[in-house]
Amino acid sequence: MSSKRSAPLHRPQPRTAVALALAGGGPLGAIYEIGALCALDDSLTGLDFNACGHYVGVSAGGFIAAGLANGMSPRQLCDAFIEDLPTEENFDPAWLMKPAWRELGLRAARLPQLLGSALWTWLAHGRPLSQAAEQLGAVLPTGVFDNEDIHRQIERLFSHAGRSNDFRQLRARLTLVATDLDSGESTPFGRPGWDHVPISRAIQASAALPGLFPPVEIGGRHYVDGALKKTLHATVALDEGAKLLICLNPLVPFHADPKASRHQRIPSLVDGGLPAVMSQTFRSMIHSRLALGLKHYERAYPDSDIVLIEPDQRDAEMFFANTFSYRQRRRLAEHAFQQTRQMLRQNADNISGKLERHGIALDHAALADPDRRLLHGPDQPVADPVRRLHATLDTLEQRLRERAAHQGMA
Repeated sequence: MSSKRSAPLHRPQPRTAVALALAGGGPLGAIYEIGALCALDDSLTGLDFNACGHYVGVSAGGFIAAGLANGMSPRQLCDAFIEDLPTEENFDPAWLMKPAWRELGLRAARLPQLLGSALWTWLAHGRPLSQAAEQLGAVLPTGVFDNEDIHRQIERLFSHAGRSNDFRQLRARLTLVATDLDSGESTPFGRPGWDHVPISRAIQASAALPGLFPPVEIGGRHYVDGALKKTLHATVALDEGAKLLICLNPLVPFHADPKASRHQRIPSLVDGGLPAVMSQTFRSMIHSRLALGLKHYERAYPDSDIVLIEPDQRDAEMFFANTFSYRQRRRLAEHAFQQTRQMLRQNADNISGKLERHGIALDHAALADPDRRLLHGPDQPVADPVRRLHATLDTLEQRLRERAAHQGMA
């Protein structure tokens, strides 16, 4: 692998003070982040999501961050990941469901030796059977699905004209975080000393969730999902001077309400069995770390503004999603797009104040348009009168607040 630096790709001059941090969350996280980014791109003026100064990605967020840093617009990412188009741009999540035959075969080949060693420990040394059986743990695969296609397909996607699979050719900073399996330490691919690793390989490593995908070997070390240490890893951007940090986090714990309507499906998560309980547990752990991290950012970087975009914790649609269905991908992306627009309308005062300090503004006309959509087709019915009414009322409330604030300053 050559260490020679090529000339940076020709792109808009990055706004060094603006950084974007994208958390992980598997295919569901990527779907949410693409829908949310398209909503932000549609609703903000003064910000080009292909011209941020620093992109930080973890796990599935790494794919989105690398795409943006490579000049792919949020809409182009939507075409590549959400739409099932017969083009070379298409990235099908079904590729992630291929069994890891090589890993399974290598582990199975060790079974005779490990079984013999376990029997010897039990019979010759008189050790307890449970202790001898522990030696058989090494025959279990470290991942059940093959993640090599992540590297191959992203390498292909970034080989097109105007893109690069080399960190050093990007005009903006790109940091993709993985975890060194043998040390437990975070590894910031893209930073000096780690920027020789292909972007596609770094994404593969950052998304290698233990148990689901095998660890990724790079330079004789093995790497797994970057979310094992932190949820966002945004410190690297703040340390380099980011004054506006926009964070996207797709995984939040679900607030089930026994009195809620049927669309929430179950009154209590225990009724959903083990999958619902494990999902809630994982999300709660991820989100609590995020909350602590954001508090640290606010204390340690008081001159920086932080905007967090994430789903409503009462959103059953995102919690009970089947992300490997094409039909669901489209519906969930549209849902994320509309929910983000609604969140921007509801929190316009707080968000506007942070954005305006950096020359960015909310486009209230776009946010008020009830016919604004991400996708078009049979899955997207036209806007209903109730949604039109809500959007109009949200806009009216925002305009009244702005007028009252203006009169107060006069």
